[in-house]
Amino acid sequence: MTNFVYIGTSLDGFIADADGGLDWLDFVPTPEGDDLGFADFMARIDAVVMGRKTFETLIGFGLGWHYSKPGLILSTTMDSAPEAFADHVTILRGSPTEIVAQAEAGGFQNLYIDGGETAQRFLRDDLIDELIITQIPILLGGGTRLFGHLDHPLGFELIESETLAAQLVKRWYRRKR
Repeated sequence: MTNFVYIGTSLDGFIADADGGLDWLDFVPTPEGDDLGFADFMARIDAVVMGRKTFETLIGFGLGWHYSKPGLILSTTMDSAPEAFADHVTILRGSPTEIVAQAEAGGFQNLYIDGGETAQRFLRDDLIDELIITQIPILLGGGTRLFGHLDHPLGFELIESETLAAQLVKRWYRRKR
């Protein structure tokens, strides 16, 4: 199983602004129809794992489930998915290790770990194999950080780096074990 984080950050390392907003992600306009490689990434994924907060943010966009893969939503407060999402997502509970075991039992091999808190929990349990981080040239000065406290350092090696839309820097790292 391979667990991926694919996410955008500000220059100062934030994934959401101080109000939890994501509008800043559009700071650099991208050419019409250019998904910056996201479709290629999703072709490698079997399921999307995200926490309840990220899921509620997604619901707030009013666009429905916009992934082509099933979602595994981590929540201790939700018992079932909202009706409009019931065909696309499953609610799971447990530690990251338990979630990985449940995903494997469901036949999933490659997981996209989405959302700051969820990514941090998986990192603390050393369950992230690859990080794909696109840095947007904006300083937010505060908000939600991508990385949090770790009990010990986790080493990664740079696999690839590319410039997108002449301003974004996308870096792909693999966990060194």
